Amino acid sequence: MEWSKKSVTSTLHICWGAQAGLYYHFGLDKELLPQKLFGVFEHRVMNRKIPLVRGFDDYFLIPHSRHTTVSTEAIHACSQLTVLAESEEAGVLLCMAGDGRQIFIMGHPEYDRMTLHNEYMRDREKGLEIEVPKNYYPQDNPQERPRLQWRSHSNNLYTNWLNYYVYQVTTYEL
Repeated sequence: MEWSKKSVTSTLHICWGAQAGLYYHFGLDKELLPQKLFGVFEHRVMNRKIPLVRGFDDYFLIPHSRHTTVSTEAIHACSQLTVLAESEEAGVLLCMAGDGRQIFIMGHPEYDRMTLHNEYMRDREKGLEIEVPKNYYPQDNPQERPRLQWRSHSNNLYTNWLNYYVYQVTTYEL
């Protein structure tokens, strides 16, 4: 992580990587959740002027699957971080430091349609106590095909990151 501060234009930290990055760069501790945060949650754009969320709807869905978090209060209290999207249920989804050199995504926009289903089935087969992923299956029925409701915003997020925080600011020696 230290190397990334001087050697790349932007680092994208996802889920556990986001929690590790928030601890490494800002000393923000992760906290154990009372139960697994598991499902697809609604998020609200908090700072529309930042190019990373350009083209996003006011509200959008992203999957989460984790047992720990960094508290929303701690992230908001860190003056070096700008919160770009958060959820009443899932907390901060997206925040960044400074000009976007460090970007933190607490959820899983990279998940495909079946990823939460596969995690759910894996944990059930292990005999673990796990609830059905929220807002994922029609009528919360695991026998139904999961809804894919986050792909366009996920594609937009990664495209914006590559365009505004990597491609346009990386110096190239030809």
